[in-house]
Amino acid sequence: MTLATALLSAGCTVSPAELSAASTPTSTPTTAATPPTAATPPAANFPDMVQTIHQQVNEFRRSQGLAPLSLQPLMSAEARQHSEAMAQAGGLSHDGFSQRVAAIRQTLPLRSAAENVAFNSGFEDPAAQAVEGWKQSPGHRQNMLGDFSQTGIGIAQDAQGQYYFTQLFGEL
Repeated sequence: MTLATALLSAGCTVSPAELSAASTPTSTPTTAATPPTAATPPAANFPDMVQTIHQQVNEFRRSQGLAPLSLQPLMSAEARQHSEAMAQAGGLSHDGFSQRVAAIRQTLPLRSAAENVAFNSGFEDPAAQAVEGWKQSPGHRQNMLGDFSQTGIGIAQDAQGQYYFTQLFGEL
């Protein structure tokens, strides 16, 4: 089995001023995924994987003297939709980040927001692998350790079995 993982070169963030400006951040993936095929991937337990990511990110924050993040259902729904879109497209992106933030702001008064994305395949624990990759990447690490209190986590899988992860961060 091939082990592969990819992250965008830096996490995506938006400042309070940018939240009201509705600008769209752009990023270039470091690697392109193969488009999905008709093969059916093995069943994944996404709720358990979400809990793994949430727990590991909070453990990492605690180890750095920071408060844990609350898992926010609306933010998780937006993150899940983005992961599904990436799995459908077969590649990583922050496309639509400003729109995700705007949708969340319809209900939650976010002052700042950030996003990490990743995909991988072939790992026994793909969720833990995504977190480890984010910890090793300066931009993603900065988002994980940022001044945030809320998070949303979404996971999808393409027909080839590759996992796509989105973690949104927000401060109210």
